Amino acid sequence: MPDAVYVKDAFARIADRYVMANHVMSGGMDIWWRKRVAWKIRSWKARKMLDVASGTGDLALEIQDTCPDLSIMATDFCAEMLAHASARGLPQTMVADALRLPFADASYDVVTVAFGLRNMADYPAALREMARVLEPGGRLVVLDFSLPTGPLRGPYRWYLHNVLPKIAGYLTQEKDAYEYLGASIEQFPQGDAMCQLMRDNGFTHAEVEELTFGVVSLYVATK
Repeated sequence: MPDAVYVKDAFARIADRYVMANHVMSGGMDIWWRKRVAWKIRSWKARKMLDVASGTGDLALEIQDTCPDLSIMATDFCAEMLAHASARGLPQTMVADALRLPFADASYDVVTVAFGLRNMADYPAALREMARVLEPGGRLVVLDFSLPTGPLRGPYRWYLHNVLPKIAGYLTQEKDAYEYLGASIEQFPQGDAMCQLMRDNGFTHAEVEELTFGVVSLYVATK
């Protein structure tokens, strides 16, 4: 699993160019992925949401626009990233470690984490902590990278390890900050394995939806 100190330092260094780099590297598909999450949450008519590892606030801002009556708290352990989220219009932000969330049990009916769980030092502990702050029947949404399972798998893995880090390095001027990206995606549980990990750590039901040919996976689990 990733080293927390390295990850925090890397994100602090790329914070100013993070949003732009994401849009370019995904060909703008990251916007659609977040809209998919926002519309799903809107259908649940949730009241209070926690966005963990919010970073520059991309997902929380999309959900805020789609669900204007939803109260959203955004947290991240990197203050430099979260400063951008505040400046972009998120009214409630807090610097906090996802493994030690400073909230009471059953405080939220939705918890989200987009492209963040993969960077955490302990996946099971993070899932248990997110389950703790969810009320019974509340939902966890995890959006993260995965590997295609069909004929695109080989070409995508080559692109992931040989091309994407170079593009990201050029865009952010911090090449080494993305050197771990491919390995982190390879090691991250996906599909049935992630659903089982959720069920083993505080959730009674979990399902997955593959997006963009499986490059990204959307998981929803119920406490």
